[in-house]
Amino acid sequence: MDDAAERPIPNTEAAGPVSEAVAGAILSIDLGAIRENYRRLKARAGSAHCAGVVKADGYGLGAAAVAATLAAEGCTSFFVALLPEGIALRKALGPGPVIHVLNGLPPGSENEAVEAGLCVVINSSTQLTAWSEAGQQAGRKLPAAIQVDSGMSRLGMPPAEVEELSHKPDSFDGIAVTLVMSHLACADEPAHPANERQWLTFERLRKMLPEAPASLANSSGIFLGPAFQFDLVRPGAALYGINPTPADPNPMLPVVRLQAKVVQTRSVEKGAGVGYGHTYRAQDALRLATISLGYADGWHRRAASAAWFENVRLPFVGRVSMDSIILDISALPPGRLGEGDLVELLGPSQSVDDAAGHAGTIGYEILTSLGPRFHRRYVGG
Repeated sequence: MDDAAERPIPNTEAAGPVSEAVAGAILSIDLGAIRENYRRLKARAGSAHCAGVVKADGYGLGAAAVAATLAAEGCTSFFVALLPEGIALRKALGPGPVIHVLNGLPPGSENEAVEAGLCVVINSSTQLTAWSEAGQQAGRKLPAAIQVDSGMSRLGMPPAEVEELSHKPDSFDGIAVTLVMSHLACADEPAHPANERQWLTFERLRKMLPEAPASLANSSGIFLGPAFQFDLVRPGAALYGINPTPADPNPMLPVVRLQAKVVQTRSVEKGAGVGYGHTYRAQDALRLATISLGYADGWHRRAASAAWFENVRLPFVGRVSMDSIILDISALPPGRLGEGDLVELLGPSQSVDDAAGHAGTIGYEILTSLGPRFHRRYVGG
């Protein structure tokens, strides 16, 4: 037998955080800006409690650090998407805060959620039955949020299912309903008629369920006004600096700055092919810099196509590669930019929403795509 088959495969993820000295790029996360964004959203939400959505590892920025920052501001309710995220966040925050699991539980994992003290978001009758049985086995009522589908057709109990449950009160044995919620599909378009339709449907459905606080508004929903805010609002993207009101100036502070290191500089003559496929040919003699960032780091091939150095725009030339991007640095004085220097991809010169616009996507995808090879630097904590 080939002894190579006996060797364990290295676990590169276990290596831990990447040091600044060896990282190809640096992602700075401003916890002070997250704190201020929470304060602004909380003020906008009026009397409603302002929760914090920290799913997908805090939109890629570190759920533990983000949640600790929000908890210090008085946030006591958090939302994650998956059970492992909830378990990890409970270990990070301790026993106090309420941690909701938005996608509910995979069948058979109820005991893990009970042990972690999580509040499950129930999206179907099947999930309701499983959580009810878990509560009865535990000999106590387990907390749960009931999510209804008010018109997004994604998660939550359909209206017919809610109506059926309204005639079966024993379905909630072993459960303490702590929240009734739904999710808006078009909140970032204030004039969209779906918003009012969903509000009306939510009002009708929640009255069929056990009486509990209500929640409908996501980040953009908060800006639809008091009628949509109910008892609890659930901002996610806005906490991280993404504009919740795309048609208007961003009311949030920017949170991230992404800088990549220069690996090499060179000069090329007119006519030189640059990058894969030679999709770009130099129209004149150029000075180029290659930076340590590529699509393996989560930088979309069609995302914003320039970097910045000392307020000078440095356009991409050629294709984005897996681990590198080539910049035209001819606008800088010769020798001004060298190996190890940092250029900015996201930050004061170019927002997350700007980068998303170039890629034909949304800021959420830009943030959650940012990979593990960066050195993550927390500031303002």
